Order: sequence, then C-alpha cells, then structure tokens
Amino acid sequence: MSSSNKQFSAAEQALGYFYQIRYALLQTLRLPEETVCFIEKDDDIDFSDPDEGRILASLKHKAPGDSLTNLSPDFWKSVRIWLSYYIENEISRGLSFFLFTTGRVAAGSFLEAFLPNSQKNEGLVDRISEVLESSISKTIDKTKALLDKLSPEKRKDFFSRITIFDSQERIQDIPKLIINERFRPIRPQFRAHVYERIEGWWNNLCIDLLTGQRTKPIHGWEVSEKLGLIADQFREENLPIDFEYAEPEEGVNPDSDERYFVKQLRAIGLRSDRIRRAILDYYRAFEQRGSWVRMNVALTGELEQYDDRLVDEWSRLREIVFEELDDSSPEGLLKKTGRKLLNQLSTIDNPNLRVRTGVTATFVTMGSYHMMANDTPPRVYWHPRFEERIKKILYGSML
Repeated sequence: MSSSNKQFSAAEQALGYFYQIRYALLQTLRLPEETVCFIEKDDDIDFSDPDEGRILASLKHKAPGDSLTNLSPDFWKSVRIWLSYYIENEISRGLSFFLFTTGRVAAGSFLEAFLPNSQKNEGLVDRISEVLESSISKTIDKTKALLDKLSPEKRKDFFSRITIFDSQERIQDIPKLIINERFRPIRPQFRAHVYERIEGWWNNLCIDLLTGQRTKPIHGWEVSEKLGLIADQFREENLPIDFEYAEPEEGVNPDSDERYFVKQLRAIGLRSDRIRRAILDYYRAFEQRGSWVRMNVALTGELEQYDDRLVDEWSRLREIVFEELDDSSPEGLLKKTGRKLLNQLSTIDNPNLRVRTGVTATFVTMGSYHMMANDTPPRVYWHPRFEERIKKILYGSML
C-alpha cells in the first residue's frame, strides 16, 4: 500500500477489534470460573470477578515499540470513558479500571504510578492536574471538563482505581500463551486443533453478544466446560466431530443424484427423504474422515481397519436377514429385506460399528457404509440379488 493510502487503512482498527475478543478469551481463562464477561458494554471488556469486583477494561493494541506517555490519547480516552461511568453511577468499593496495552509506559512519566504494585503517592493528582493544564489537546480538554466535576476527594478515589498493564501479549502471541498455560493435559500434537475450536466457539459467542442475540454475560465456567468437551474429543478413545450438521454447497437432490450408492438405495425402494439423509451422511462422513486424516488423529491404517469391521458386521447381519429368502422370493420381498438390512445397521448399538468407542455420531457409520457402497466394485450392498443384477442396478433400471 502506498504511503498516501496508509492513512485511510482500517487494518489497525480491525486488528484492535480482533485483539479485544482474543484477549477477552485469555483473561476469562485466567480469572476464576465465577467471573462473568461482557464485550463492548461499558468498556471494551467488562468483567465481574468475585475477588476483584467489577472491572472495566480498555484494550490498546499498538505498533511494536510504541510507548505510553503523559499525553498519550490512549490513556486519556480511556480515562474519559471511566470518568463518565464514575460520575453517572453509584460507585461501590469493588470497581476497578484497567488499561491493557501492548505498548510500554514511558520511563519517568506519571503513568508509572498506575503500574501494578506501584505506589500512588500524595502528589499524583497534583501532577496529573499540571499535565492537564499544559495540554492543548481537545481530547484531554474533554477529560479535564469531566474531572472538574469531582471534588478533590473524589478525584483521588477515581485515580486510585486505575491500573495500567503494559507490554501485554500481542494478538499473534495469545494462542501460544493460552496453549502453554491451559492445555497441558491435552496431547501436544492436538493442542493447536483444540485451540482453533475453542476460539471459533468463543468468537461466535462474542458475536451473539455484540448483535444482541445473547443478552446475558459469558461465564467463566462456560468456557471451562466447552474446553473440556472439545479436549475430550481428542482422547485416545474419541475423535473430534466437525461435520455433524454440514451440508454440501451444491445442495442435495436425491432424484437426480446418479452415484452408485444412491442407485443402490433406489433399487430397494427407499423413499426420497431417506435417500436425502443418506446423501448427507455420505457427505459428512467423507469430509469428517478427510479431516481426521489431515489432523493425523486417525492413525495409519485405523480407518481401513474400521471399514473392514463394518464390512464384517454387514456380512454377518446380511446372512441373518437374508436367510429366509429363496429363488422364488418376489421382488417386493427382496426390496423390503434390503431395507431391513439397511435399517438394522443404522439403528443397532454395536460397538464394532464405531470407529472408536467414544464416537457415537450415526453419520460416521452410515456415511462410511455409503462410501463403500459407492466403491467400484461396491464393498457392501442392500438388494439381496445385487450381485446377480449389478449391471442393471448401477447402469440401468431395475426389472
């Protein structure tokens, strides 16, 4: 981007919004589970913490090397927000104002008094007043007008509530920090995948807050609970499920789909709505299995062994369901028996039909069967006379 266009770039502003949401996740994970969090309520982040009370937090994501000085607009804009709240509301003892910034407080500035564990000496308010009087900034003038509404005692009380946390983690460093602090019980090779899922869930939650779809604050225990559920998907006996409600972009059309597994379903007289469900199961299983391979959570050969188990269970049940049929069985009975085989495989609770014991999603099992029914030649089939009529079932109408 040319230098003439940089002044119109919204990149820094956009980065600030993303930082706000990502940093809120970091702090919610750090604070007690009883903590509640709002985004963009009375400040960038609004925490209510059982130990600290209520915290109004301003966030500033600055360019590398930036510092916070006595006249920095970042500080005074935050002070103006806090002053407005302080003046307009009944203030309890448990209220604090925090400024989190990636910049560093300049050495020798009065802002050093607001750093954690610093002492706010008796002369701080007077020093602040001197800075205000010497400034020609309109932003600072607006803040000064609000301060003039406070008595000396109230001014002292107001500034005693402010803490500046400088040199905070930059936006790109927060994921690694969260992983290092909170993900130690999770196997190392899956920590990044768990983080992607918890942040995706968190971002959607924050969007719901910002759009008003959610009116109650986010509780810390919600984040802990969701993190636990996601982490459980990466345990030895489980696998993550990401495509349970996914649908293909091109849509589903059971009447015009000419894939082999769909033709097989038509051959046993399955209704259109059942075929639609099968197409969705196929799509979701195909995408989910591909995702497992890309994440390397399904070990080499595990999916192949799973398919072999599915074929074995299909063969075992097929022998039972087809046992009463003979050469004279009418076509109507053949179709009904084929549907019975399909139905029983989709409804029985058989551990051998699970890729791992903790994976209970039906679409994984049935979608995998449809994938194998779509092979050339198909590894499984539903019509009892499929092997005799394969060409007609796959390439022509059923006689």
